[in-house]
Amino acid sequence: MVVDVQERLFPHIHNHAVLEENMALLVKGLKILDIPFVVTEQYKKGLGNTIPSLESLVKEDPHFEKLAFSCCDDPAIMEKIETSTKRFVLLAGIEAHICLVQTAIDLKERGYRPVIVEDCVASRNPENKRIAITRLQQEGVMISSAESLLFELCRVAGTDSFKAISKLVK
Repeated sequence: MVVDVQERLFPHIHNHAVLEENMALLVKGLKILDIPFVVTEQYKKGLGNTIPSLESLVKEDPHFEKLAFSCCDDPAIMEKIETSTKRFVLLAGIEAHICLVQTAIDLKERGYRPVIVEDCVASRNPENKRIAITRLQQEGVMISSAESLLFELCRVAGTDSFKAISKLVK
């Protein structure tokens, strides 16, 4: 799930250039592995569209505009998740201490296994992100990194997927 990486908020996010690179790596790698996506956009009138560099990678994936902070409070998003056979939900985006914390905790309460991709989440203030990650760990939410997840999903070396992802991370 790509959460709220939008044009008007993104420039104010701490280390946003690094976040943009990490998100591109994650999305490209997950696309190689045929992992389905959901893209959310919080109050588009105020925050704008998904940033162009990311939108170009996810333009074919389902997009949902929302007003709720937790993606789980949006019926259309939850319907999309519930119709999937997937039980793990990878979460990347902004802001870590608001939408991502609430979504991860709510997904866990609903029986899903949320995974926060730590190098693909951020907040305007890095201290808020740090507190969010600590809270998520206390809540029992799995924390990982983009590269670690991609190779974990590959499972073995030597496959076409492995070779393509290896090129991405170099």
